Amino acid sequence: METFVKEYLGYLKLEKNLSDNTIHSYKNDLAAFKDFLNDQGIDDPAYITAEHLNNFFKLLKELGLVGSSAARYFSSLKGFFLYLIQNKYIIKNPVDKISAPKISKKLPGVLDVSEVEKILSLPDVDNKFGLRDKAILELFYACGTRVSELINLKVNDLFLNDEVIRVLGKGSKERLIPIGSSAIKWVKEYLSKSRPLLMKKMKSENYLFLNSRNTKLSRMGVWKIIDRYVKQADIKKDVHPHTFRHSFATHLLEGGADLRAVQEMLGHADISTTQIYTHIDRDYIKQIHKQYHPRG
Repeated sequence: METFVKEYLGYLKLEKNLSDNTIHSYKNDLAAFKDFLNDQGIDDPAYITAEHLNNFFKLLKELGLVGSSAARYFSSLKGFFLYLIQNKYIIKNPVDKISAPKISKKLPGVLDVSEVEKILSLPDVDNKFGLRDKAILELFYACGTRVSELINLKVNDLFLNDEVIRVLGKGSKERLIPIGSSAIKWVKEYLSKSRPLLMKKMKSENYLFLNSRNTKLSRMGVWKIIDRYVKQADIKKDVHPHTFRHSFATHLLEGGADLRAVQEMLGHADISTTQIYTHIDRDYIKQIHKQYHPRG
């Protein structure tokens, strides 16, 4: 499977001339699907059936990945299997037998502060993975990062003494985001007690959050973590990683934070092109976060 994926990504770059960002999205989508297949004991595309695909999309739905995000996965897999058919690597295309996910226009959901607090209280911080999960959830809510930004954080992106972290957002735009005292505490705990137990020098590549295989967490890994604690908290809302980002912004704005400051924290591309963006003072941003974030 790995060989076919690499060949396909090379085809997209060299022959289809797609952008690096688009290829990166395909790579992430196919990596998540490959992880799913590994759990099923499948490594040969010839043995993939429509049932496997339906089960994969069912899992995505259970993890809160619906609408346009699920549709993007479908598009990625459709293109991959079409490539395999055209090159005679497989005889039957399993995608032909499944329906594309419907794109919902429903607005993203929001957790209230008490629900967030309940979720954040659940990880067992005496366990290395529980402490990691606690740090992930605290940082997610404290900083409102995208999933891709969180899983790609490296240890040297943390400036905890300055109360900020550095992330690489859409369009490879770097930004600094304030991080509150609660998240700082738990990230430091994770760094000192848990990460050393999960780290292997040649495999971990200085990524902040690691899985049981000593490598960086995948998107799917983060979705599973959030799904587990939401279920434990008995919250019936449709919650997924982006819900934390949306809740982060909503709680700041409801508390009276300046819209422009929140937009810079989120790294919205449309704001980065305006003059207002350049006039926002970094210390002011940190003060807004500290003053209005529930866990600042």
